[in-house]
Amino acid sequence: MKTLNLAFIGNPNCGKTTLFNAYTGANLKVANWAGVTIEKKEEYFNYNDIGIKVTDLPGIYSLNSYSIEEKVSREYIEKGQADIIIDIIDASSLERNLYLALQLIETGKPIILALNMMDIVKKRGMRINIKRLEEKLKVKIVPISAKNRSGLDELLETAIELNQTENKNNIRVKIDNEEEITKKYDYIEQIVNECIENKKEREHSTDKIDKILTHKILGLPIFILIMAIVFLLTFTIGDFIKGYFELALEMFSDKVLYILQEIGAGKAVTSLIIEGIISGVGGILTFLPNIFILFLCLAFLEDSGYMARASYIMNGIMEKLGLSGKACIPMILGFGCSVPAVMSTRTLKSEKDRKKTIMLIPCMSCSAKIPIYVLFSGMFFGKYGALASLSMYLIGVLIAIIIGIITQKIDKKSGREKLIIELPEYKMPDFTTIRKYVWDKVKDYLEKAGTIIFIASIILWGVLNIGPTGFVEYAEESFGAIIGKILVPILKPAGLGYWQIAVALISGLAAKEVVVSSINVLYGIEIASKSTELYSALNTVGFTSLNAICLMIFCLLYVPCIATMATIKNETKSNRFTIKLILFQMVLAWVVTTIIYQIFTV
Repeated sequence: MKTLNLAFIGNPNCGKTTLFNAYTGANLKVANWAGVTIEKKEEYFNYNDIGIKVTDLPGIYSLNSYSIEEKVSREYIEKGQADIIIDIIDASSLERNLYLALQLIETGKPIILALNMMDIVKKRGMRINIKRLEEKLKVKIVPISAKNRSGLDELLETAIELNQTENKNNIRVKIDNEEEITKKYDYIEQIVNECIENKKEREHSTDKIDKILTHKILGLPIFILIMAIVFLLTFTIGDFIKGYFELALEMFSDKVLYILQEIGAGKAVTSLIIEGIISGVGGILTFLPNIFILFLCLAFLEDSGYMARASYIMNGIMEKLGLSGKACIPMILGFGCSVPAVMSTRTLKSEKDRKKTIMLIPCMSCSAKIPIYVLFSGMFFGKYGALASLSMYLIGVLIAIIIGIITQKIDKKSGREKLIIELPEYKMPDFTTIRKYVWDKVKDYLEKAGTIIFIASIILWGVLNIGPTGFVEYAEESFGAIIGKILVPILKPAGLGYWQIAVALISGLAAKEVVVSSINVLYGIEIASKSTELYSALNTVGFTSLNAICLMIFCLLYVPCIATMATIKNETKSNRFTIKLILFQMVLAWVVTTIIYQIFTV
């Protein structure tokens, strides 16, 4: 059976990925802001006994684009790999979307325009004369709503019919010069005037909301307030629910211990299961409510359309500090996970700006650092714990700004690229989109707990229970203690001169959450997040609130996890840059933490 190859292309945030998911049943991330798709995705499915391959291409405003992910789309079109090009158009913003459509039509490749978001057009009281639009553009046009799954069968049937009649030769993409770009926009204006009725409807809600949320003076304080509310919910409601998780874990641990004792399990096996696996992995799972609430809030902000405004609000500040305006998007993504944040730097055209942005992303507090913040801020700062945790996010941003200023002084040519980003419609977040987004994040967290953290907990148990003489009764005689004590003189000026902390930081290179599970095992606490027991153990060795702040800052700034470093190596194709970044982050973390500790111990 021959396969029909369809390529979905269009402007960023036009609904390509939503349509891709609707057809294929895939679960690709969808968000109400540009730049979500950064590489092409392919899936196969059958429709009326016809095999169909769908390729979701990164968003592109024109074939003149030169950023990495935009080149992916242009080169795919140039190679003629698709039988039919389906240009997904945001019908509610027809004028902006038609420039790419005209360029695609000029290639001579079989093309269909899918007018998406027709539900929004209807809601605004606008009317599009589709028959007249087809006459002007001389292509097939199908009105759809990917979100509501309307018009999807008609779109496929139109593609199948077109494929049987059109020529499928490879094509050559023509890049417009300045004169042609003027001409095209004049023609687009003419088309819009002829084909759209009620275009100048009354000012809709998005414009009214933006007058406040993107205000040149109020915009930034409102953004900070919104993020503060997000983190307040994360660290208050999350902590409340976490308490029940802790009780459940304690009951489970007691039950397993009872079973092991009943079957006569050896001391080593019991220690491995209770102190290594359950304490290590289980301690991490108790922070799941905090992770859930954080991503629930972020999903709401993304799907409502606000996150695009956050990039817009931060743009002016970042440009003044020598950062590319578009760099704010990867940095905001860095609050979720550094891996996709690093990958999203493909949107930057300058290799220099890409590397500079990658260097700053580790300063953002990714979700993996949340368990560290929750644990230590809760133990040492009580009711001010949420504020202490929020300060880590602000410190990270501040240090990124300082680094940006310094690099700008060194290289004054950086940061020239301007931010061009679509500000999408505000809308009520879609339950299905939010559910998929949050579940993906929770699933990733659970998978990490069941793989990386599980393995790390076992290895850590081993290095703490085995020494030069074999199995040891006291952790101070283990290989872990020997390694940690070597690092104590280095970490002591930074307020981290404890061999247990040194070992925990080493283990955190696998994943930042492992720092918490390591401290759990290192101090022999059944549940690391059980504040009273752990606080008592730390207080006994002289670990104070200042030490806690220093540990959180060090974890904020030191080397990212292995997955992030591998992604940086893959994206930059440079071992030298990756090694230099590792050394830079280590020195940065030590210097900043040491300065803070020394200042406040005087």
